[in-house]
Amino acid sequence: MWLYLSALSAVFIGLYDVCRKRAIHNNAVIPLLFFAVLVEAVFLSPIIVLSAFSPNLLTPLGIVIPSFGPLAHFCCVVKAVIVVGLWLLGNFAVKHLPISIYAPIGASGPAWTLLGAMLAFSERLTPFQWAAFGILFVSYYVFSLVGKREGIIFHTNKWVILLVLSVIVGAGSALYDKYLVHTLGFSAVGVQVWFMIYSVPVMAFVLFAFWWPVRAKHTPFKWRWGILLIGASLGIADIAYFKALGYEGAMISLVAAVRSGSVVISFLGGAFLFGEVQIRRKAVALVGVIAGVLMLLLSH
Repeated sequence: MWLYLSALSAVFIGLYDVCRKRAIHNNAVIPLLFFAVLVEAVFLSPIIVLSAFSPNLLTPLGIVIPSFGPLAHFCCVVKAVIVVGLWLLGNFAVKHLPISIYAPIGASGPAWTLLGAMLAFSERLTPFQWAAFGILFVSYYVFSLVGKREGIIFHTNKWVILLVLSVIVGAGSALYDKYLVHTLGFSAVGVQVWFMIYSVPVMAFVLFAFWWPVRAKHTPFKWRWGILLIGASLGIADIAYFKALGYEGAMISLVAAVRSGSVVISFLGGAFLFGEVQIRRKAVALVGVIAGVLMLLLSH
């Protein structure tokens, strides 16, 4: 079940990527991210209220949040700081890169997550799963070759560098998730909801400390209703992800790999909504990504 929840999360991550690419065009990154975070926090906050006063309503859904102590709340604050950092890096990158390039690079996170999971949690893959990862890695390399045809030199482009940094931080965040849920025993859904609540003041600090004083010198912020879709789609994706992570025996390396299948929806959005180029060449690599993700789904 946890792999299928991971796949559900991938669908909404793809929708999130498409929505934020449209909303972020000619728009200020930091305030847009602040409002997206605020929307998701509002979207998830009823879970906290109902868990405290009407838990029976949430029991059938399996998303009741137990009471969190000081250590759990502190860990969620740390998680919020980490995630806000990777969101900032990723959103500046997605503003300046084609989504059909951005999404596949972002989907390379499972490689870093796998490495960390093997070192930190002694996770081991079967030969079939290694083959699936091999296909994924080759596909990502093909995407980098196609990117050169668009004038995007990966090792010198600052937006690609920011994106790679966000991927690495994201992998660390995923490993931290497993540590909180499986080592410290915190509620998976509780971690997700509380860290999102704490992300609001963290983003507010970034907004007023770094963007507000110099806002006149940069791209102005424009409210777009797609911001609501960004927050809602990410909220659903995160609920499915943390539910998957809460299952006994869930392997963070495989959860991350299946979630990388979101690249399919992002790619289609780039092709049909944004009119991006080199689509046929990118489609060849995309087939490899799909094959790798399907192999991982069938392997468990």
